[in-house]
Amino acid sequence: MSRIGIFALLMSSVWVASAAAENNYNVLLIAVDDLRPELGCYGRSPTVSPSLDELAKHSTVFRNHFVQVPTCGASRFALLTGRSPGKTGALGNEALYTGKTALSQQQLPGAQSLPELFRRSGYHTTLIGKVSHTADGKVYAYNGQGDGRDELPHAWDDLATPYGPWKRGWGIFFAYADGKHREDGQGHSDLMEFTAEKDNELPDGMMAETAIEKLKAYGKSKERFFMGLGFFKPHLPFVATKQDWEAVDAMDIAPAPHGTKPDTAYWHSSGEFYKYKTDYPKTNPLAKEDQITARKAYLACVRYTDRQIGKVLAALKETGLEDSTIVVVWGDHGWHLGESALWGKHASHERALNSPLLIKVPGVTDKGTMTTALAETLDIYPTLMQLCDPKFKQTQHPLDGVSLASVVQGTDEKARDVAVSYWRSNQISIRDDQYRLIVQMQKGKPQNIELYNIHETPDPVVNLAVEKPDVVSKLLQAVQDASP
Repeated sequence: MSRIGIFALLMSSVWVASAAAENNYNVLLIAVDDLRPELGCYGRSPTVSPSLDELAKHSTVFRNHFVQVPTCGASRFALLTGRSPGKTGALGNEALYTGKTALSQQQLPGAQSLPELFRRSGYHTTLIGKVSHTADGKVYAYNGQGDGRDELPHAWDDLATPYGPWKRGWGIFFAYADGKHREDGQGHSDLMEFTAEKDNELPDGMMAETAIEKLKAYGKSKERFFMGLGFFKPHLPFVATKQDWEAVDAMDIAPAPHGTKPDTAYWHSSGEFYKYKTDYPKTNPLAKEDQITARKAYLACVRYTDRQIGKVLAALKETGLEDSTIVVVWGDHGWHLGESALWGKHASHERALNSPLLIKVPGVTDKGTMTTALAETLDIYPTLMQLCDPKFKQTQHPLDGVSLASVVQGTDEKARDVAVSYWRSNQISIRDDQYRLIVQMQKGKPQNIELYNIHETPDPVVNLAVEKPDVVSKLLQAVQDASP
């Protein structure tokens, strides 16, 4: 090797060591699409999530984590920008790259997104799968049309999503086995398919393999890294391997509690779910045996994704990176599985807004803890900033969340008094430690006020708005404070 080459190698090693000294931890951010707290660590029995349950033993598990918006793109906008829909109006799936909320393609003085901030701190950043709204971080429509620009400008060093036989981003997202997908023009729209024999015959298995290879490389290079790993399942269509279906099909799964339409202004007809083909009548509510089949299909997908996460976490340990890496597992929103005769998200109720949040910090959360502290998706950005202390800290806009670091570290029992969520142009849903209030704001005035005691049931069974005016008044003040 030449003297110049040796000098460059030495300088590279010095830079890596310097970056590692300035930035406390690596970050592995795992996003799971449509994952509600249907995990053993949240009380699911029988469990379909042994890998996440094991991770929970060494993490802070937030029972009361709530997303900003119950739809994929807007929820991820809040995660990645740290900005509230109450200020941005970012309520749609394309918020990151269209309209007034679109991120600038020019690099600005401050970071526009969480991974950009870490990249500008000297971290090597890798994206695999769906962390922003698009399935691979590139701006294309479902039908493949688009210019392919980065959905998060200046955020990723490496866009590493594998396509396999599906060839493109939304193909892998709506995938069936053997390269088929919902958007290929061939009319594929089955609600469920469980024919694949091997994990890597489906996209999430391929992404786990890619993540493992990237972790092995980081283990050798010793670079600080920020990896965003976004798994697709259990998002529709329900597709997993044959073994996952057989394992769940053998379980005793109950039909949905409170499975009929409630008396609420905040209900929808589950159009996304019902557009898929089924072998049974598309009644609403579904017949009990058909409810059970659909619930099992969802759980089979959770089991499949949990196994992929387990492989990645095993690689993190085998590469020697476990003791220097914060792991965050986040669901982008909840999902109704027939409760309230709802199948899907897109609602202002508890089940659509509550999703898993697990934060593992080496040497801090080793013994594991379950907390009832309220948390919002907005809080993840400032939490990672406080825990990692990245070199570059300038954000283009003020962050609207609060750091959960003191809860993770065990020095505080809570970080906020309420969690606020938004839907459509005028719905606000607010949660304290016991109640959920849902309102529609019309010219600054609340309409269709509904109040539910979540300690009794997460479903909208009894509206207590008239019975408990003091609670309504207190939460309405919080709504006014949070209104756009």
